[in-house]
Amino acid sequence: MLTPFRMDTNSLYLTEQLNLLGVDVIFKSIVGDDLRRLVEAAEHGLFRSDILIFSGGLGPTEDDLTREAVAEALGLTLHRDPEILTRLEQRFAERGWKMSPNNAKQADVLDGAIVLPNSNGTAPGQWLSGQFDGREHIIVLLPGPPHEMKALFEADVRERLRAKFPPAFLATRTLKIAMLGESTVDARVAPLYKRYTDVDTTILAGAGEIELQFKTCAATHDAAQRRVDELAGVVEDELDDAVFSRDGETLEQIVGYWLQMRNATVAVAESCTGGLLAERLTSISGSSRYFLGGAVVYSNALKTELAGVPTEMIDRHGAVSREVAAALAEGIRYRCESTLGVGITGIAGPNGGTPEKPVGLVFHSVASNSGTEVAERQFPGDRKLIRRFATQMALDMVRRKLM
Repeated sequence: MLTPFRMDTNSLYLTEQLNLLGVDVIFKSIVGDDLRRLVEAAEHGLFRSDILIFSGGLGPTEDDLTREAVAEALGLTLHRDPEILTRLEQRFAERGWKMSPNNAKQADVLDGAIVLPNSNGTAPGQWLSGQFDGREHIIVLLPGPPHEMKALFEADVRERLRAKFPPAFLATRTLKIAMLGESTVDARVAPLYKRYTDVDTTILAGAGEIELQFKTCAATHDAAQRRVDELAGVVEDELDDAVFSRDGETLEQIVGYWLQMRNATVAVAESCTGGLLAERLTSISGSSRYFLGGAVVYSNALKTELAGVPTEMIDRHGAVSREVAAALAEGIRYRCESTLGVGITGIAGPNGGTPEKPVGLVFHSVASNSGTEVAERQFPGDRKLIRRFATQMALDMVRRKLM
C-alpha cells in the first residue's frame, strides 16, 4: 500500500461500516512490512483509540508480520492452533497441493483471542477484547484481500461490535458548491457551523467544487439526521444558488436534472477541453434525452466548418477570445437545433500562452433563444486541472441558465 500500484480501499469500507455503527474513525495508518514500525503503530493505536482494526499481514510469508507486531505491543504470546493447522492442511490437500511449511504461521493465534474463520482464504481473523494499559480495548485482525476482509467483517465482526456499544446512530449530510474558492466558502460559513459544536464539519476542495460534509451522532438516527439537516439548511441559506447538490450528486447529474425538468437540450463545441464536457454530460445514464451532440474543434478550420465561426472573426480576435466562444456556442446550437449551445475555447498549456493570453485563460459561452452569455476565467494548475475547471465552469453556467 506504500507503492503506487495498490489503492487502499479496505479502510474506506471499514470507515463506512463503523460509522453505521455510530463509531467515529479518528485515525488511519498505512505501515510498511517492518516489525518495529508495526509495533509502534499498534502501541500508538492503543494509546489513542478504543478500537483497533488491522487489515493485512496475516499471510504465510516473511513480510506478514501483523500477528507478531500486535503480540509484542500487547505483551502477549502467540500459540499455534492445531485446529487451524489441520484445516490449512486439508485445504491444500483438497486442491492436490503440498503445503509448504511457512503456511503454518497462519495458525498462530494471540493468547485470549477468538479465531474468526475465513471462508474465502487461508488466513483467519482474530478478535481480542479486554483491559490493556488500564483501558478497555477491542483489537481485530482481518485479512488484507478485500473480498476476504469484507466477508469476514460482515459475518463475524459487525455484530460483535454492535453488541459492545449502546445504540448510537451517525448521520451525515453533504453540500456541494460550484465555482467558489475554499477560503471564500469557509469565511462565509464558519461562523455558522461553529455554533453547532455537536456536528463535525469537513471542507474538501476540488477543481471548481467545494464539498461541505456534516456529521453527528445521536441516540436515534432521526435525531442525528435532523441536526445535520438543520446545519445544512442554514449553510444553504447563506450560500444560496452556489450550492448545486444536497445529496451527493455530481454537477453533470444536476445539469441533467435541470435539462429534463425544462424539457431542454444541449449541444457543445469544445476547443481546449477536447471533448471532456461531452464526456461528462454523457457519463450520466439517460443523457440521450437531453444531449444532442457536438464537436471538438481544435483547429481554426473546424471551428468555421463545424460551428460556423467566421474566419475573419478568428483572424481579428484570435481563436481564444470572447467573440469566438460566443460564436462557438451560437453556431453549435444552430447546427444541432438544441435549446442551449455551449462553447469553450482557451489555453490549457503548458505551452501556447502569451503575456496577453496566458496559460489557464478560458472563455466559456452559453447560447439560448434569450441571448448569449460569455464568461472569462483564469484557472490555475496543469493541463488536466485547467480542462477540469473549464468544464466545471461551463456546466455551472448551464445550470444557472436553467434555474
